[in-house]
Amino acid sequence: MVNQILNGGDLISLALNPIAFNLGSIQVHWYGIFIASAVMIAVYLSVKEGSKRGIIADNIYDMILWALPVAIVCARIYYVAFQWPYYSQHLDEIIKVWDGGIAIYGALIGAGLVVFYYCRSKFIPVWLMLDVIAPTVIMGQGIGRWGNFMNQEAFGKITSLSFLQHLHLPSFIINQMFIQGSYRQPTFLYESIWDIFGFILLMNLRHINKFFKRGEVFLGYVIWYSFGRFFVEGMRTDSLMAFGDIRVSQLLSIILFFGSIGIIIYRRKKNPDLPNYLDGRSIINK
Repeated sequence: MVNQILNGGDLISLALNPIAFNLGSIQVHWYGIFIASAVMIAVYLSVKEGSKRGIIADNIYDMILWALPVAIVCARIYYVAFQWPYYSQHLDEIIKVWDGGIAIYGALIGAGLVVFYYCRSKFIPVWLMLDVIAPTVIMGQGIGRWGNFMNQEAFGKITSLSFLQHLHLPSFIINQMFIQGSYRQPTFLYESIWDIFGFILLMNLRHINKFFKRGEVFLGYVIWYSFGRFFVEGMRTDSLMAFGDIRVSQLLSIILFFGSIGIIIYRRKKNPDLPNYLDGRSIINK
C-alpha cells in the first residue's frame, strides 16, 4: 500500500515498502521474492524445453544449484568493484545483497562459467544448453527488474508528473517513481518490457524449423538484450561507470552486440553443416 502525507496542503506519495513481510526477526524483501520467482519460472521452463532437446531434468537442476550462488556472488562483486570508493568506506554493506546492488552482467559472467564447466564435465553440448536456458534468462531479467522497482533502483533522469501520466502508467508506478524529490523516468519498466518481448520472440522463433543453428538462440538473446540495454542504460542516472563518463554497461553492450553477430557469421562460414537447434542432442560433437 502507498502511504501518503500532506505537505503544505499538497498530497505527496511515499515509496512502497520494500519489505514484503517478516518471519520473526527476518525481513523478507520484495526484491528477493521477485528474483526467486524469476528463478523458479526459468528453471521450470528450461527443464520443460530441455526434455525435448535430450537434456534430462537432473542435469539442469544440478547445474542451477551451482550456477545460482556463483551468479549472485559474481553479480555482487561486479557491482561493488565499480562502486569501490563507497564500499571501501562501508565494508559492512558489501554482503547486503537484499538491499539491491547486483549487476546482471556480473551474474551472466559467473553463471556462464558454471554452465561451461558443468556441461563439459557431463558431455552436454554447451551451445545447446545455452540455447535451452537463454530465453528463460531474459524472462527472469524482465521479472527481476520489478525488484529494482520496489527498491527504487535502476531509475532514469528527472521528468514530470504529466509525462508519466501521458504514458498511461498505473498510479502505483507513478508514485514509486517519485525518487529523491523528483519524478523519474521508469527505466526499470522500459527494460522489463524489452526483456519480456525478447523472451516471447525467442520462444517462438526457436521452434521454427532450421531457423536457428545450435548456439544462435543464445547469441540472439545476447544481441537482443545488449541492444536494448545500451539505450536504456543511457537514460539511467545510477549507472556504474568504467572510465570517466563511459558507462560500463553500455561499453559491454557494444562489445557483446557486435561480438555475437561476428560469432554467428564466423561459425556459419566455418561450418555450414552446423546442427540446427531443433536437432537437440542428436549431434553431440559440434
